[in-house]
Amino acid sequence: MILFDNDYTEGAHEQILERLIQTNREQAPGYGLDSYTKNAKKYIKKALDREDVDIHFISSGTQTNLIVIAASLRPYQGVITADSGHILNLEAGAIEAVGHKLLPLPSADGKIYAEDVQQLAESYERNPANFHKVQPGMVYLSNPTETGTLYSKEELKALKTVCEDYDMKLFIDGARLGYGLVAETNEVTLQDLTNLSDVFYIGGTKIGALFGEAVVINNKEIQRGFKTVMKQKGALLAKGRALGIQFEVLFEEGLYFEISKYAVAQAMRIKEALFDQGIQLKYEAYTNQLFPILNEDQIKQLQEKYSLLLFEEEDETNSVVRICTSWATASGNVDALIQDINKL
Repeated sequence: MILFDNDYTEGAHEQILERLIQTNREQAPGYGLDSYTKNAKKYIKKALDREDVDIHFISSGTQTNLIVIAASLRPYQGVITADSGHILNLEAGAIEAVGHKLLPLPSADGKIYAEDVQQLAESYERNPANFHKVQPGMVYLSNPTETGTLYSKEELKALKTVCEDYDMKLFIDGARLGYGLVAETNEVTLQDLTNLSDVFYIGGTKIGALFGEAVVINNKEIQRGFKTVMKQKGALLAKGRALGIQFEVLFEEGLYFEISKYAVAQAMRIKEALFDQGIQLKYEAYTNQLFPILNEDQIKQLQEKYSLLLFEEEDETNSVVRICTSWATASGNVDALIQDINKL
């Protein structure tokens, strides 16, 4: 069975494993105070073109989301998210467990828009009795989204303006960020993300790292005490260099972007094959995720050889499946899938 249902099932890029082995027996300060972590932060800051941000490394996406939100909000505040948002549907109530209600907005394409956020925030502000309710304190979005769509620079600017107008923080989940940054239609840079958000993270788990996410904090209020919140939530690794080394390798010579481009190129090959067969996609696709609409026979035929995620029902006879490529997707496996798509 060839896996195309997710983009984090492989281990880590060989250069990362080699560096981990090379440094395995070295003694180094703990809790992220080692030279490798310092180098990783230096390389990331260079890519961001900012020296005044804080950078912290956390082992997983869910842990990153709950720690960022816990460190950013007051107890009575909640988080606005798309109704397809990862924190709403795929994190087992982690955000609610740290005491913050999620405030979902309907979304047809995985994105939320400034006008909808403004309407929700304005509705709260204009009713003096709303102190009985959870106050919107943050806007959470993913880029790329859960459906592989991308935010434009203007959309992010508009969301940031609304957040500033209503004293809310903007948090961008970047679990698949590399795949978005190298997409053909992308117009948002790392510098834009830094300037237009209060906090975002650069995903490593899905893009070459064995595990880990790099949190970039622009907002001074969130910076203060963030590492202490990490410790409180069990996210401050004694062997912090295990994270630092990985991001040092990913960013010292641009490996992060190189392997992201490879994954997206493989996805675009599959996309072209689907279009050649007249198979439509549910959502626009320029990153590593594809959402073709297939009938029952087509799904059954492909599932004989491939693991594909059944994403949602389209109608009585068709369903949307998710196909993912990654930094480690074998070109030969893509060749095989394309051959079988041509037989549908």
